[in-house]
Amino acid sequence: MSNSSLVNYTQLSPNCSKPRNHAIDKLTIHHMAGNLTVEQCGSVFVPTNRQASANYGIGTDGRVGLYVEEANRSWCSSNSANDNRAVTIEVANDEVGGDWHVSDTALAKLINLCVDICQRNGISRINYTGDKSGNLTMHKWFAATACPGPYLESKFPYIAEQINARLGSTQQSATDTSSDDLPYRVRVVISNLNIRKGPGTDYGTVGRYTGKGVFTIVEEASGTGATRWGLLKAYQAGRNGWISLDYAAKL
Repeated sequence: MSNSSLVNYTQLSPNCSKPRNHAIDKLTIHHMAGNLTVEQCGSVFVPTNRQASANYGIGTDGRVGLYVEEANRSWCSSNSANDNRAVTIEVANDEVGGDWHVSDTALAKLINLCVDICQRNGISRINYTGDKSGNLTMHKWFAATACPGPYLESKFPYIAEQINARLGSTQQSATDTSSDDLPYRVRVVISNLNIRKGPGTDYGTVGRYTGKGVFTIVEEASGTGATRWGLLKAYQAGRNGWISLDYAAKL
């Protein structure tokens, strides 16, 4: 059983059960109740007297931490049955208190990570039912807690929709897109997605973001810094307006 290639930092916690006793078929999303970096979150899970951990954490900056390998059960959701089946993910809050908001960057990386987990573990669809019977679950259903907070909870239908859109497009993936499939539309899910002069982070930006919305992709290419890059229709003439398709859901 593998771990995600999206990981930027690893601090394995001793607080886990090895191995998990069920195949991975659920995702459980938590919030950190604070604006912790992935390093700070990892340090929280180190003391054995805390008896807490998660498989992954995501910082406000979109970096991903690995704390419990997917082969093992984290101690995260106050429920052994759920945690043996779920990959658990802690997400940092960029606003403390209130709705416990999370950044657009963290939300986009959360969706990317969930898609990656589903693809590697054979989960073909996320079924958000609003209760523990589905395969997208939240901490508050198993314990007296407000986790994952009002903001993330309100995003669960959207998260499921975006994951399923990406899983559906995997069968017609970016790397397999033929010229007959172009152009196509995508929905950008973050507000600060750079438009670059070429397909890769080694190209400079054009000095503006796409903003959230629906855009038409007329060409695809491989390049550094993303799984796949797409050329925006508005920049077709000069072929100088490319975006990372990791932050876009194919419609």
